[in-house]
Amino acid sequence: MAIIRTYRENEKNELQFREAWYQQFENEDLGQFVINHGTVGHQSKTSTVQDVDMDRADELFAGFLEQCAEDGYAEIPAEQQSWIIVQYALKSATGTERDRYLEHKASDALTSHLAWRGLGTVESSDFARFKLNLRILSPAPKLAVAAVKVCIREAKLDFTKMTIATAAYDGLDRAKVVHPLPPKPFSLD
Repeated sequence: MAIIRTYRENEKNELQFREAWYQQFENEDLGQFVINHGTVGHQSKTSTVQDVDMDRADELFAGFLEQCAEDGYAEIPAEQQSWIIVQYALKSATGTERDRYLEHKASDALTSHLAWRGLGTVESSDFARFKLNLRILSPAPKLAVAAVKVCIREAKLDFTKMTIATAAYDGLDRAKVVHPLPPKPFSLD
């Protein structure tokens, strides 16, 4: 399922997003074309076109991109976005089955929460020595950090063992802790 994400700043300097994807369900010839849009950081609005085949989906993608260009929306290259790293302290060096469950649950919760608000995508996760790292790529890091805190609390994941850091796209090795404060030394390793 390919997703096209576009952004623009409106006259109030608010970052807005508009995205589209085609979703075809297993064992079905037709799918749905989905358009999701809103102000970054706020719950989006969604509309769908049902019973769409691949050829019609291609036409709808072309029309979507054309309309986005006319309205001043454009994709933001990854290099112009920022990393949000959600890190959990673990009790074992390599992680346990419970930690793998945490990785899955946190990744799913963050993916959904951030995507519906145009705040970014969970790009990867890994286990380092006594740590679980979840990497999020975001066009709006300050808003994404606030949303991560809300999401983790709502998902009832352990908020007390979590550290959040931010970094420029090309500066993961220079990530700075933004939660909890005061900041402590941070490493992905």
